[in-house]
Amino acid sequence: MPLNRRLHITPTLTTVIGGFVFITAALVLIVQAATSEKVVRNLGGSLINSGMHALDQAFTAQIEAVEEASSFTVDALTSGSILMSRPQEVADYMFGALSSMEHVSFLIVADRNGNFIQVDRGHADGILVPQFVPKTDETHALAGLIASSRDKTAPFWSGPAFYPQRQHTYIAHVQPIHSAGPEGGIYEGLVLMAMSMERLSEVTSDISTGLVQVFMINPQTYDVIAHPALPEVFNLLSPTHPLIDLENVPDSFLKTLRSTELVDASPFGIRPGHEMRAGYDVFGKKRFVVIQSADLGPTGLPLSIGAHFPAEILEQPLEQLSDAILIGVALLGLSLVGAGFLARRIGQPIRRAALGAKAVADLELDAVEHLPGSFVRELDDLANGFNSMVGGLTAFSRYVPKTLVRKLLREGRADAPPEEREVAVLFTDIAGFTSASEGMTATQTAAFVNHHLSMLGAEITKEGGTIDKYIGDSVMAFWGAPERLENPAEPAARAAIGMARAIRADNQTRIARGEAPVRIRIGLHIGPLVVGDIGAPERVNYTVIGDTVNAASRLESLGKEIDEGADVVILVSGEIAKRLDSTLERRPIGLHQVKGRIEPLEVVRLIG
Repeated sequence: MPLNRRLHITPTLTTVIGGFVFITAALVLIVQAATSEKVVRNLGGSLINSGMHALDQAFTAQIEAVEEASSFTVDALTSGSILMSRPQEVADYMFGALSSMEHVSFLIVADRNGNFIQVDRGHADGILVPQFVPKTDETHALAGLIASSRDKTAPFWSGPAFYPQRQHTYIAHVQPIHSAGPEGGIYEGLVLMAMSMERLSEVTSDISTGLVQVFMINPQTYDVIAHPALPEVFNLLSPTHPLIDLENVPDSFLKTLRSTELVDASPFGIRPGHEMRAGYDVFGKKRFVVIQSADLGPTGLPLSIGAHFPAEILEQPLEQLSDAILIGVALLGLSLVGAGFLARRIGQPIRRAALGAKAVADLELDAVEHLPGSFVRELDDLANGFNSMVGGLTAFSRYVPKTLVRKLLREGRADAPPEEREVAVLFTDIAGFTSASEGMTATQTAAFVNHHLSMLGAEITKEGGTIDKYIGDSVMAFWGAPERLENPAEPAARAAIGMARAIRADNQTRIARGEAPVRIRIGLHIGPLVVGDIGAPERVNYTVIGDTVNAASRLESLGKEIDEGADVVILVSGEIAKRLDSTLERRPIGLHQVKGRIEPLEVVRLIG
């Protein structure tokens, strides 16, 4: 469109949007008043009830298949159709039984002495070769089930249990095997079919939708048993925590389940006995949770099926009455066409600009979307100017610490004239980096240093520190400026200990790849410094200068003399040590004369 024909936003919005939106709003209120909320709510409740029933039926069918297959196996063993004395024959039978039940992780047949045959389902629905395992030891998870099943005649479901040999949690159906005889016969062993949390989570993933998130939960403890995203945190499972607690589930809304409000489900037509709760997601949108009554769930299993979904499904109309829609369309026709056209062409870039401006204000430049051009002159100029601004800021942000700028903006100042502060300063350095990098190419060296500095920088940022500069493979950071801290030593020490843990974890990965571990030295000192904008008017750095900086650097260098072979050496001054919590483990080193200082410095080693 030629420049002289583009519309201006002020007269366009004033003459068209103003009148149309007023008429539209009034008519929408009339339509809403004519809508029967009670009918809509009951309809929504019926949909939820039907969905919960369908979920229960789908899961119950799988549970019943497990119980039925287990019963058939026991009948085959006790009737002599298959014999425990013929392990391969038993394995062939188990192979066929397991192949038809994709939700079962493994099947075990054990004799009274603990010898067992096991068939596993591998990943991608593959069936592994049967295993013939001699008598289990007392530490094996199966040993406890054999012991507990000796006094039982009826099949039972075990609670969720962590199997150390598999490093995963399973829910198992156990059916004791008894030979024919008086008083129930003689205990001969058991048949065990186990479903993993991974398999159960696949079930919830298959039946979840874009609006409705399905999960399985322990109704007494609210620990999560299955969820589509649960595989992300299976590494948290352990013998003491066989299930994932709410705080660790990768579902931001489900995390808040305990703080949600219990609501009366009867006005919505929800089936009596179901627990219904209401809360808000991270976007402030209201959501409902419906948890199946434990009495209505699968018999013998300590779990309930639940689902959470937008509150609009029950609280807002799902569709307008046909008469109201026809009247609304007839009355709002012209205004909706005009408002819809202008809302699409004008509102969209405004919304994008607003979201982009918020992201720019938070310095989250990577999240800013490119604004398209517009036929409205002011919006087109806005898009071009905004895109140019974001491009310039993105280029500058690579060289200016975002965390520092945010802190200065929070304090309401754009510059920082030099002043004296008590500041904790931290230095790090890689021990033997020069020799270690001789065998690397330039690209490999850069990738190694960037990875290393990213790990250390993350710990500094987590503890609220300010990264002053990167010096080769070294980092200099400080606490106590620009934000004033009552005790800068505490977060600085926590950052140092966090670095130690990060380095050791990374070293395990490096060793697994056949690479040499990285050894670092860390020095930490606190004292008065000059802090603020230092440099020429056209190029300044927010930094600290003073003897405290030199002392921290010397402490870092001293680490080579204290323990040259250690993977991490954290040396702090006595001034730092006396300000730290007594729970932090430390070891006094004594007075040391460091280069550049007349008086000796009291040195303490932190054990991280």
